[in-house]
Amino acid sequence: MDEDVAELGPETGLPSRVQSVDRALRLLEVVAATAPRGETVATLAGRCGLNRATAWRLLGTLEAHSLVERDPATNRYRIGLAMIRMSASAGYDGLVRRTRHILESVSEKTGETADLAVAGRHGVTYVGEVAPPSVMAINWVAREVPLHATSTGKAFLAWLPADEARRMLDDPLPRYTDTTLTDPDDLMKELAATRERGYAECAGELEPALYGVSAPILNRDGRPLGVFSIWGPVARVPVSRFAELGPLVVGAAAEVRSALLD
Repeated sequence: MDEDVAELGPETGLPSRVQSVDRALRLLEVVAATAPRGETVATLAGRCGLNRATAWRLLGTLEAHSLVERDPATNRYRIGLAMIRMSASAGYDGLVRRTRHILESVSEKTGETADLAVAGRHGVTYVGEVAPPSVMAINWVAREVPLHATSTGKAFLAWLPADEARRMLDDPLPRYTDTTLTDPDDLMKELAATRERGYAECAGELEPALYGVSAPILNRDGRPLGVFSIWGPVARVPVSRFAELGPLVVGAAAEVRSALLD
């Protein structure tokens, strides 16, 4: 068993670093480097120079705090929602800086709010947003919303393998409004239609008056890295406008992908 050895400060002789914390942080760095696919405990342990038992204990602690998450089907670890929220509170670093101009362009072109979100196992968290100056809009940045009741969440789910998407759903699915889909089978049918359409739609499923469309930002393997959304109140974004906004959100998601991957 590895010992939790602390290093001593050069001046005070007091502990300045705790080895287990160093190891946990190193694990977080390696998990982040394997995004979005993640890696198994054996591979992560090898890359960090740890024995498997130590890595397993550290990952278990990190998972308990939602800093990492484990896919039960593959046993691969990925960055968790707590890390996403902390990144959000820190200002989103390079992600939003590299895509801000796209958010601004789409908001100006449509007259509506444009959002950028990242996702985890149990929800999506918005990390960037631009609203028209003349519009009083709810700010969703750093908020987590459910996967099944938003166009953002449905755009993420629709580009996952169907069995993986179903495993990510709560059971039962919470109802937020009269239009929220709470039957997993009905939701899976909508996800299939969403993928065929190329973008997801939401007609007041989380908040009765909020309507919008979203498209996934895909990595080179075709998995969603994040989601781009356009939304607004139903008076300005009725269902009849989805056909206009859908291609725009697909194009914006493709622009973000190029900005991040090219």
